[in-house]
Amino acid sequence: MSRIEPYKHKVQYYETDRMGIVHHSNYIRWFEEARTDLMEQMGMGYEEMEKRGIMSPVLSVEADYLRMVHFGSVVTVNAYIKEYNGIKMTIVYEVVDSKTEMVHCRGLTKHCFINEAGKPVSLKQSCLEFHDMFAKGLCDYKNQQ
Repeated sequence: MSRIEPYKHKVQYYETDRMGIVHHSNYIRWFEEARTDLMEQMGMGYEEMEKRGIMSPVLSVEADYLRMVHFGSVVTVNAYIKEYNGIKMTIVYEVVDSKTEMVHCRGLTKHCFINEAGKPVSLKQSCLEFHDMFAKGLCDYKNQQ
């Protein structure tokens, strides 16, 4: 797998409030965009996962808003797999201003893996390709720490 490129996002007018400041709910959307991009860069995205009958619902979301982001800004959303055990996964995020390189938000999402019937699955047993991909992503994150 080649180097993972951070996800970039230009803040749109509709994402802001009357003061031109990004509404807090949009950071969660950016987390999802970055997570989707991360998986695609790792080799298999959500589309492939769902073709194989596996879904990955969000169990919880956390976001710490450190400073405001304004309309027209470009942010980089870094996404990393922090924890993965074959059944559950935690992804961490940093939203960084592309000009100043200041961190504006940090967060995480927790996920599990289920089949089409809604039953929990172990990727190690049901889809080794995804298991290996996420395990490698976890190792890459730990090697950066």
